[in-house]
Amino acid sequence: MDNIRHFIYDLLIKNGFTVNNAKLINMLGLLIALVVVAFIVDYITKRLLWKFSSGVAKRTKTNFDDILINNKLPRNVAHIIPLLILVEFVPQVFSDYEYSENIIEKTLKIIAIILTLRIIRSLLNSIKDYLKTLDAYKDKPVDRYMQVFMIFAWTLGVFGIFSILTGVTFIKFAFTLGTASAVILLIFKDTILGFVASIQVSINDMVRIGDWITFEKYGADGDVIEINLATVKVQNWDKTITTIPTYALISDSFKNWRGMKASGGRRIKRSVIIKPSTIRFLTEDDIKRFKKIQLVSAYLEDRNSEIEQHNIKNDIDKTILINGRNLTNFGVFRKYLQTYIENHSAINKDMTLMVRQLESTPQGIPMEIYAFSKDQRWENYEYILGDIFDHTLAAVKYFDLEIYELSLGIKN
Repeated sequence: MDNIRHFIYDLLIKNGFTVNNAKLINMLGLLIALVVVAFIVDYITKRLLWKFSSGVAKRTKTNFDDILINNKLPRNVAHIIPLLILVEFVPQVFSDYEYSENIIEKTLKIIAIILTLRIIRSLLNSIKDYLKTLDAYKDKPVDRYMQVFMIFAWTLGVFGIFSILTGVTFIKFAFTLGTASAVILLIFKDTILGFVASIQVSINDMVRIGDWITFEKYGADGDVIEINLATVKVQNWDKTITTIPTYALISDSFKNWRGMKASGGRRIKRSVIIKPSTIRFLTEDDIKRFKKIQLVSAYLEDRNSEIEQHNIKNDIDKTILINGRNLTNFGVFRKYLQTYIENHSAINKDMTLMVRQLESTPQGIPMEIYAFSKDQRWENYEYILGDIFDHTLAAVKYFDLEIYELSLGIKN
């Protein structure tokens, strides 16, 4: 290149060009030639590397190399050779123009950093896509891990670019930026926290305008009406407005009811507490009486017949009720509530539906209804809930059971 440069320059001088014009034309000619050579080398390198990598990928059993090709890793690696050619010969092309040489060299260094980041990104995306094909990593948040690595890589890349532009060493630049960042964080702490939190809330789709959220720490229970950089405004059901710091949505726990609205049902989870002293085995007379209750008549008929056959087969002495298998008024009442809920028109039959006995408490034994109403609107939900438990409380006495009532010890 050095011989060619002098040859063109001398030729121009011999043909009557001034020194400055000869230098300029010489530089432009060499630059055009260098760029053309770089493009040709880039094209050839890409083709050769693509053919080589495709051939290797076809011969190997693993699909990792196919994923590398899909993520354009060979294509990005191919750019290294023409970039090295430019780095090597640019000083000779701009030897007479030192200022321009410095600018071009800095530009090439920045391009080298960006190319390195692209190669790293292609490699990380390939690793991510490959891990997703493995059963052991299908339920792991691989995407987020790779995002963290890329954020770290881009941070170093940006530091490197600013270091090149300013002429400050990388370590000194990072130290200075770290010191400045500490001061900025101290002054604009709430703004920065709010900005970061608003990005996380948006990316993770934690809250949208119109969502019903409950945030006990801040006394919020209502619809989100505004989300901005520093605060989230919630209009409570009593029409008051609660303002919540945006970063509190990612640092504290709150409840978003959006999933309930999208599910097609609103949960009913409430119990009545039965006095244990009223729970007993059923006699034949009790069974005859309970058979008049239509929702359990078929159940009692089948269940009682099954129990009688078992007791007869095993020669059970039924002069005492505790012997053998028996029905209880508590169990029949549970079956009654189960059937009642299953036949209730306001209950979503496609979602979980059950009546269960919970662990005993000092007050008694809770009988819980767990189901989902079709209507999610608050006022209608409360009406459905009230209707179900009005009926439940009124039905208890028909099974000779009693609801626990707290005695205050007051005597007349």
